[in-house]
Amino acid sequence: STRNAYCFFTPEMNQRASARMQLNNDLRHAVERREFVLHYQPIVSLAQGGLSGFEALVRWQHPERGLVPPERFIPIAEETGLILPLGSWVLDEACRTMRGLHQRFPHSDHVSVAVNLSGRQFEDGELMGSVTRALEESQLHPSRLELEMTESVVMARTRENAERLHSLRDLGIRLLIDDFGTGYSSLSSLQSFPLDSLKIDRTFVSRMEFDAEKREIVRTIVALARTLEMEVVAEGIETAEQLAMLRDLGCEYG
Repeated sequence: STRNAYCFFTPEMNQRASARMQLNNDLRHAVERREFVLHYQPIVSLAQGGLSGFEALVRWQHPERGLVPPERFIPIAEETGLILPLGSWVLDEACRTMRGLHQRFPHSDHVSVAVNLSGRQFEDGELMGSVTRALEESQLHPSRLELEMTESVVMARTRENAERLHSLRDLGIRLLIDDFGTGYSSLSSLQSFPLDSLKIDRTFVSRMEFDAEKREIVRTIVALARTLEMEVVAEGIETAEQLAMLRDLGCEYG
């Protein structure tokens, strides 16, 4: 401690710590008991209006707390390493579900599923094995699986990550940068990565109608993607005005 400095431990802090510890313990049991469910958010072609894919979003169906949102449990899963078995289950379940959709509706065989990878998953040595196993067991065509990583994860260690991305791409799957625009990417770094799409973060999309700066950021991202021969997906489109603006800018998906 330093001179003339005080630190107070309040009852509220104790309650928060206890609640977090309880959630941590519950999460360990949840992984064992498979208390998780996947929700599938549609990805739509903005030009034609047709369905192009889904993003698999994990939710925790807690027996007492009800549906727990990911921002409550994903950080804890990351810290404890539970994100690895959880992420492996998400990958298996998403591939199995998408393969089932293709079998039930043959005309939907162009529809893909996107799965988010956390930083810890991306750096895990078992990732390639997990992806290969999920594809083989589900018999899903590799081109119908997309893996999403945030900008900060991809840019963390440029050389190592480029090699890892190339290995994943060699399996035939598609690679996306999620929440693009919220981190820092150099053009040279982006060019060295085998990426297929950029996803524009919803914070830019949600303010496009009222904020000229946000609108210009979206325009720049779309132009950058065109230069790099990537597709663009806009997250969180909520209004007809946002949709019209994105279509005018040439954004392919939302």
